[in-house]
Amino acid sequence: MFSDRTAASARLADALEDRGIEADVVLAIPRGGLPLGRVVADRLGAPLDVVVASKLSAPNNPEYAIGAVAEDGSVWLNDEALDRIGVADDYLATERERERAVAADKAATYREGDRPDFGGERVVVVDDGVATGATMRACLRLVRADDPEYLVAAVPVGPPDALDTLEGYAEEVVAVEEPGNFRAVGAHYRTFDQVSDEEAMRYLA
Repeated sequence: MFSDRTAASARLADALEDRGIEADVVLAIPRGGLPLGRVVADRLGAPLDVVVASKLSAPNNPEYAIGAVAEDGSVWLNDEALDRIGVADDYLATERERERAVAADKAATYREGDRPDFGGERVVVVDDGVATGATMRACLRLVRADDPEYLVAAVPVGPPDALDTLEGYAEEVVAVEEPGNFRAVGAHYRTFDQVSDEEAMRYLA
């Protein structure tokens, strides 16, 4: 268990350095990923930016992700979950458009101007943890479309099965802890307060 995001960020930065990972840019997933992204970017001597995706929730279960849509509108869908739950096409279309707008608005909040192109760069994408991995996968797909030289997903904690699936989206997946009894990201932090927009902007500044 991590005491808070500050402690988690130090251990994540240690893990990246131990594996000899270098970065041209570190991308944090707002808002919870920004405290960690700041520390990782400073440790690796790279600029910090954001990459944004918004979770697509299952009908009547907002905590369960059936996919995620990135700020550019690209989407990752959990086909297994969609088949099991039987999500209607009109529900999926409505949710996809709504969450695309949420992701685009959030990106505009944290970034001035257009999203940079990460082609040919070594990119590390950071969040405070993964549960299903839906948001991280959508973000990795967005960055992958730019054809980066090397793409890394880095988190303090996540369940082994979700981390395994990320390996198909990045050259390397770095996780400090992979608990078999994973319940939720926040359950592995003693303090897991919400990060406000104002606080998030300070990390970018």
